[in-house]
Amino acid sequence: MKVAVLDFGKTNSKLFVFGQDGQILDERRTQPNWTRKGGFSVLDETALHDWAARAVGEAVDNHGVEGLMVSGHGCTFALVDNAALTHPILDYEQEPPAEIAAQIDRRIPDFAETFSPLLPLGFNYGRHMLWLKAVQPSTFDAAKSILGYPQYWSWRFGGRAVSEVSYLGCHSHLWAPRKRDFSSLVDAEGWRGQMPAFERAGAVIGERRFGGATRPIAIHNGVHDSNAALHAYRRQELGPVTVVSTGTWVVVLNPDCPLDALDRDRDM
Repeated sequence: MKVAVLDFGKTNSKLFVFGQDGQILDERRTQPNWTRKGGFSVLDETALHDWAARAVGEAVDNHGVEGLMVSGHGCTFALVDNAALTHPILDYEQEPPAEIAAQIDRRIPDFAETFSPLLPLGFNYGRHMLWLKAVQPSTFDAAKSILGYPQYWSWRFGGRAVSEVSYLGCHSHLWAPRKRDFSSLVDAEGWRGQMPAFERAGAVIGERRFGGATRPIAIHNGVHDSNAALHAYRRQELGPVTVVSTGTWVVVLNPDCPLDALDRDRDM
């Protein structure tokens, strides 16, 4: 089966078409546009969606693609109702005002619970969720679902809101890995009811017709981009492996590293 992959990066967004043998048959690239709105730097979602839909349509028409997979950069969330965003998607490279940061940082769970160090800007998107809730609580009241960035795009094209552990488990403050459950922050803020049911990355969550095709293609649940890179090597059964994933950021992943070895002061 030929598959299209939308890789939504912070600096560059790409579409790749893979043949059944794993070879790249085609690709497209664009750069997301971040703009100012309501005091925030936010994504021009309409422009990125239109590019992505057009690129997938061309992949279907030109290559007979039968499925769409999504990967996405970390640190980003989306609030949606049944049909649309309740607030534009925030750019994670912005710092809350000092007086708000002082209030919200006191509510961040301890490192021993989430293993997410306290980082600036929106490098853990739970911090930006607290910021947005502090200044625009109505956007949370209107939201039916809180989605990770890849899950937003899977929902946008497939119509079903789901959660996924590789995305919640990184850059969020929302996941407690020892419990394999949401962190205390999720319950303290009353967000658990807005977290959709879990599906594994790659699970089919819907379908959509693109381009001039007469039949829809499968839409798969998305995945965090660096975790996808790790999975690609683990499935080859190479033994213990450390993956260095590069892009806008350099991320080092080693699944054999015990949690107790992580160091909050070294961004581990």
